[in-house]
Amino acid sequence: MRKLTVSLATLGLAALGLAMPATAHAGPGCNANWNSHGRDGNVRAWDGYDCQGRLLGLSPIDDVNWSDPYGHFRGVGNMASSVMNSGYVGGKDVVAFYWLVQFQDIAYGCLKPGEKYVDNLSRNRFTNGENMNNAILSHAWVTASACHPSSFIS
Repeated sequence: MRKLTVSLATLGLAALGLAMPATAHAGPGCNANWNSHGRDGNVRAWDGYDCQGRLLGLSPIDDVNWSDPYGHFRGVGNMASSVMNSGYVGGKDVVAFYWLVQFQDIAYGCLKPGEKYVDNLSRNRFTNGENMNNAILSHAWVTASACHPSSFIS
């Protein structure tokens, strides 16, 4: 009788698990932002998590120094907490975010177009092991083959 009770309890818990589907976390702010513009050819970054807070910049081209007063990201180095790749698919469609200015390969993290965005950069690390949150100083559009397999962020 005890085995039957345990079996029924296990079956009941399994059925409950099927009735309550698990979903991956996706930030509602990033989803809403993505839905408002889709693939428009730009990279974006925000100072808050979930594509919230101040929009630090958006750009269809590379930016060698997010801390300087030039380019599409001006005076915003080391401020990004969420990023989005809404670039066009094909060719150089991956965004490489760099720990240093001038796209120095010492440390970077790459965001594929299929990932769309990272709603919390604190979950990701550059190739040198440093946390990516509030640590990006430049970005470049590259091909996926330009990124080390362990450099992709999500």
